[in-house]
Amino acid sequence: MRTIYQLCDIVRETAYAIHVYHGHGHLEKVYENALVHRLRKLGLHVNQQHPIRVFDEDGTVIGDLVADLLVEETLIVELKAVRTLAPEHVAQLLGYLKSTRIEHGLLINFGAFKFEIKKYILTQHRDEVSTQA
Repeated sequence: MRTIYQLCDIVRETAYAIHVYHGHGHLEKVYENALVHRLRKLGLHVNQQHPIRVFDEDGTVIGDLVADLLVEETLIVELKAVRTLAPEHVAQLLGYLKSTRIEHGLLINFGAFKFEIKKYILTQHRDEVSTQA
């Protein structure tokens, strides 16, 4: 069984290889499909367009969201194909982590000339956020 850090390394290395091969300029869906394909070839369980329910404090469903990828049921991966990552992209991933109670997430941008990836850890006990570049 892989640790979350080993899993993040695999996703990061695979995403970087996709960026090197395909470059920037494609739609986000192209990169998403490529990453899913390559991760599954490596034997990882990947849910694409994973549904997320958002609940209010009393348990009422207040919305439905969709994360790009859920890898091995422990890592949310949100993909972008934009010029640069923005604070709203980070907020989106952190919202997914909070709603699913999954602690680890990756935010990957394929749209810039230089490959961008950031790792976030949301500690549920204190709602602390840790960022690793």
